[in-house]
Amino acid sequence: MKSQTNKLGLCEQFLTEANAFPHLFVGRVISQYKGLYKIANVNTGTILTGEVSGKFRHEAYSPTAYPVVGDFVMIDRENDSSGNALIHAVLSRKSALSRKSAGTSDKSQIIASNIDIVFICMSLNKDFKVRRIERYLSLVWDSGAVPVIVLTKSDLAHDIEGKLAELEAVAIGVDVLVTSSVEENGHVALMNYIKEGQTAAFIGSSGVGKSTLINHLLGENLIETSGIRDDDKGRHTTTRRELFMLKQGGMLIDTPGMREVGIDEADLSRSFSDIEELSQQCKFNDCSHANEPRCAVQSAIAAGELSKERLSNYQKLKKEAGYAGLNSKQIEMAKIEEWGGTGVMKQFRKIAKEDNQRKHGR
Repeated sequence: MKSQTNKLGLCEQFLTEANAFPHLFVGRVISQYKGLYKIANVNTGTILTGEVSGKFRHEAYSPTAYPVVGDFVMIDRENDSSGNALIHAVLSRKSALSRKSAGTSDKSQIIASNIDIVFICMSLNKDFKVRRIERYLSLVWDSGAVPVIVLTKSDLAHDIEGKLAELEAVAIGVDVLVTSSVEENGHVALMNYIKEGQTAAFIGSSGVGKSTLINHLLGENLIETSGIRDDDKGRHTTTRRELFMLKQGGMLIDTPGMREVGIDEADLSRSFSDIEELSQQCKFNDCSHANEPRCAVQSAIAAGELSKERLSNYQKLKKEAGYAGLNSKQIEMAKIEEWGGTGVMKQFRKIAKEDNQRKHGR
C-alpha cells in the first residue's frame, strides 16, 4: 500500500482526515466529465467510475465544494463492478488552482487541486506575452503551488535573449525553462521538478505544446495533439482536465487551453513583490501611485527600474481580484478573514475609502 500511496500523493494530512470515515475507501479523482468521475483507489490502483451521493449534493455549499481532478475523496466501494461508486466526502485540499468562471459570472472555478508544481507554458512565438505571465503567476502563487515557467517552441522564436530579459523583470524567484518541440529530450529538464508522490499541472494557451510535453514525459502518446497552423498559434485537443501517472513516479495534470484567465483571487505579494516592496517606501500608506508626492513606485518608473505597463497590470489585477483601494496589509487581512464571515472585504474597502478621503481633506 505504501508504494501505491506514494504514487498517488496520499500524504499524512489525507490519511489522518480519512480516519474519520472508517467504513469508506480513499480514492483520487483522475478525470471528470458530465457529472461523473474516474477515481483511482489508493489501495489497489483500481480505476472506478463514481458520482456524488444525494446527501453530498444536498449539503454542498457551492460548486467549488464538488470534486475536481486531483481531489482525494471518500467512496463507498473498492470497485464499480456492482455500479458507480458514491462519493461521500472530499478531503481538505492542500492547494487549489482556481480562476474566475468564464463570462460575466463572479463565481470561482477550481481547475485542479492538491498540486505541488504548476508548469506555466507559453510559446516563444506570437503567444508570448509578459502581461499574461504576470496573471498566471498571480494565479499559481495564490493556489499554494510553486510556479515554473516553461517557454516552448524555441525553434520558432526570434530574439530569445530579449524575451528572457523581459521575463527576468517579472518572474521574480521563478525558474524559467526553454524547450523546443523538435528536440526529443526537450522535456528532460521538467523531470527534475517532479518527484515521486508529487503532482504537477500544466496551464497555458491552446497550442503552446503542453500536450506534447506531457506525452514525452509519459513516454507514449496518450494525449492527441494537432500541428502548428499557418497563423503560428497551434492547436491541441485537450477538452477536459485529466491526471496521468508517470512510470518513474509522480503525476501530471493536463488542462484545456486558457488564453484569458479571470482572476478571482491573486497572491500579488509574490507575483508583484517588487511593487509591493516599493509601496512600503511611499510617503502615504494608501498611495495610489499616481500623483502623490514621494511615491517610490513612480520614482522607480522615472528611473527606468520599473515599467509603466507592469504597474498598470498590477493595478488591473488588484481591481479584478477585488483588492482595489486596499494596501498590502489590508489585502492580507481580507484574505485571512475571507472564510470567517461575510462583509469583511466590504468593510476594508470602506476603511480604505475613508482613509483616502481624510488624506485629501474631503
